Amino acid sequence: MAQTPGGSAIESDSRPPADWALSFNLAGYVVPNTQSYASPTFSADKRKFHFGARYNYEDQHTGSVWLGYNFEAGDKLLFQATPMIGGVFGRTTGIAPGYLASLSWKKLELSSEGEFVFDTEERSGSFFYSWMEFSYSPVEWFRAGLVADRTKAYKTSLDIQRGVLIGLSHRRVDFTTYIFNAGWTTPTMVLSLGFSF
Repeated sequence: MAQTPGGSAIESDSRPPADWALSFNLAGYVVPNTQSYASPTFSADKRKFHFGARYNYEDQHTGSVWLGYNFEAGDKLLFQATPMIGGVFGRTTGIAPGYLASLSWKKLELSSEGEFVFDTEERSGSFFYSWMEFSYSPVEWFRAGLVADRTKAYKTSLDIQRGVLIGLSHRRVDFTTYIFNAGWTTPTMVLSLGFSF
């Protein structure tokens, strides 16, 4: 199973049909010159079926629910993807087609998630959100890499936030620190704690 930045999971077909894969992630955003906030996400996967729920993700004071279809291809070079459709409600309201995807080879992984929110109340509020990571894991419990993010939930002087990540994991717990924009502007930090069941 590949874990995505927002805490959603892409489930492999290797599990028995009756098993559910559940994950919960809490990301804390420490944003300069504004109020920090937390973004919880939850996902449930059973073979091809994917369900997700998010809060403070597309925008602050905004929730979303998602349905998707999991599939994968390859062995040594493994591609996993979940096309999804979501409903967004709260400060931002709309319909959002989206995706989760990852490409893994040996100790390298490229993962991406994105969505286009069609704002049903104000056309100018429509936007494309994305999060992308490229990481290297020299050992099972440690990874490091690069990250890029485009979001509406917080603002900086940059349209695309870019930075580095360091992640630690033990059994079913994962903790990742992201530092965005160091060297370009005042850094934003994201602290992400994830659990899988």
